Parts: sequence; structure tokens; C-alpha cells
Amino acid sequence: MSWNEITVLVEKAKTGDREAYGELVVRFQNSVYAMALGRVRDPLEAQELAQDVFVHAMRKLPQLRDPRCFAGWLRRITARMAINRLTRKGPLFGADPEVLDAVAGRERTPEDALEVGEAVEQLKEGLAELKPLDRQTLEAFYIRGRSLKQMAREFEVPTGTIKRRLHVARQRLKDALEAIDPALAERFAGLAGELATA
Repeated sequence: MSWNEITVLVEKAKTGDREAYGELVVRFQNSVYAMALGRVRDPLEAQELAQDVFVHAMRKLPQLRDPRCFAGWLRRITARMAINRLTRKGPLFGADPEVLDAVAGRERTPEDALEVGEAVEQLKEGLAELKPLDRQTLEAFYIRGRSLKQMAREFEVPTGTIKRRLHVARQRLKDALEAIDPALAERFAGLAGELATA
């Protein structure tokens, strides 16, 4: 299923189309379950959590402003609900890492892999267009997963400077991606915003 098809389904589901929402559930159920399992570490608990996520998301769907951000929005709901569940019940252990890997990999189709591969290549092209400092800043935050404080120590500058650099570097990358693929630039902008607030 392409991102355009997903966007159309989200728009239909926002108007109350239950069949469209059902298709979204089928498309995203494995990834939501995998994320839930990674958080709560119990298959039955993860299954319950995934069901709760989709019920909650259906109720809140009219509040989603940009249908293209559905996947990230669903991930944030899953993360928040997992935290709430763990806070109430305490951590659960016991999920087999092999089960996690199998579930996480189940939803990927050859088309998904091709689309991701193309997007990664285009993203690399965009990064290559940037100045070294912009590229290093984005790689530290998004690829190496450094926090703002860690980056401030590494780059030997205040945290506020890192925030400004990230903002500027994201905008420059978006501009570079616009020249390569405007749709990818929009997806990156949405994803960057989600990751920055996660």
C-alpha cells in the first residue's frame, strides 16, 4: 500500500468510513503490535494494548490535521498508551527477542523495502548537498540518537545553539530534498517534527 493510498484511507476514515479505518488497522496492526510488545514485553498485554490503541485512534482521528502524518501519530499514541499501562501495572518482562524481530519484520513487503530504499538514497543525496556542520548536526540527532545535552557537550556549544542548528539544518535539508523529490521533502518535514517532539 502506497503512502498516497494510506492518505486517502485516512481522509475517508476521518469522515466516519469504518471500512477505510478497517483497512488502516490491517495495514498498521503488525507495526503497532511490534512497538507495543517492545514496550510492555508481554505478548497478551501487547495485543490488548494494540487493540486499545486502534480504538483510541479511531475516536481521536478527527483531530489529526495532516493525514500524511498518520503513521507517526499512531506511533506516538502507542508510545503514550504503553507508558500509561506500564505506570499503572509496573514493567512486565518475558518477551523473546526472536519473537520481537519476527513480529517487527512481518509487515514489510517488497514494495515497502523498495520505497524505503529509494527514500534513503534520496535522503543521502540531500545530506550530501549540506555543509559539513549541518550534516553532522542532523546525523548526531537523527541517526546516532544523541540528546540535545549530549550534542552540546560533543560540539562544545550551549544547548540553545544546538536547537538553532537543528532547526536551520532541517530547513536546509528540506530545501535540498525539494529539488530531488517534493513528496519526500514533505514526508521528511513531518517525520522530523514527530521525532523532535517524541
